[in-house]
Amino acid sequence: MTKRYFDDLPAGFRFETDAQRLTLDEILDFARQWDPQPFHTDAAAAADSPFGGIIASGFHTMLVGFVLTLKAGVWNAASMGSPGMDAIRWLKPVRPDDELHVVAEVMSSTPSRSKPDRGATVIRYDVLRGDGETVMSYTATHILRRRPA
Repeated sequence: MTKRYFDDLPAGFRFETDAQRLTLDEILDFARQWDPQPFHTDAAAAADSPFGGIIASGFHTMLVGFVLTLKAGVWNAASMGSPGMDAIRWLKPVRPDDELHVVAEVMSSTPSRSKPDRGATVIRYDVLRGDGETVMSYTATHILRRRPA
């Protein structure tokens, strides 16, 4: 895994993650604990919902995308945390056995004016199903360490 710093992630830098399949049991377990809405937890209620069946919680989708990003290891070594996420959109339902992966692009990288050892990098993340359909998108601002002198 290449150790990257703020300086290695200019605007336009792109990366893609490996994929992960979501099983029905994973979707149900997550939803029962964190998002117990009937279309996430109850097959009969979900069948009568606008979704026509069980779908994953959007929060589950986001966390799977985040973990896939961490496993890709692009900015991990330089991470100094994050002040937040923006433009979170759940675009399409995620169903049992859907395989998800992430395509990411650096939108901007701005060196800190007050702390020369770091900068803020804004990355847009698109979470896609195996069929190439984008199911979710969001941006996150990462505070990243600069390359040591």
